[in-house]
Amino acid sequence: MWHAPSPEAAIAKAEEEAEEYVEIFDNDTYIGVAQSYWIYDELRNGAEVFSLMRDSTLEPDEYVKTFFRTGAEHEGDVSESPEP
Repeated sequence: MWHAPSPEAAIAKAEEEAEEYVEIFDNDTYIGVAQSYWIYDELRNGAEVFSLMRDSTLEPDEYVKTFFRTGAEHEGDVSESPEP
């Protein structure tokens, strides 16, 4: 999350970080996609910090498989997360 005066400034910060990140991990590539979401809410439990809406004719299960559960995700098990 970036504190920035505009969406464009936040994206510029994200792109800069992405370029630094790929220098650390040799097998990664920044593909040039960064998104911005203006947080209009106070940061607290339940605050919305990102939103993405897309029109689709796909059924819900197929939509998730197509866009979010492709099988190529790098995910972890939340039960293995360190305690805060």
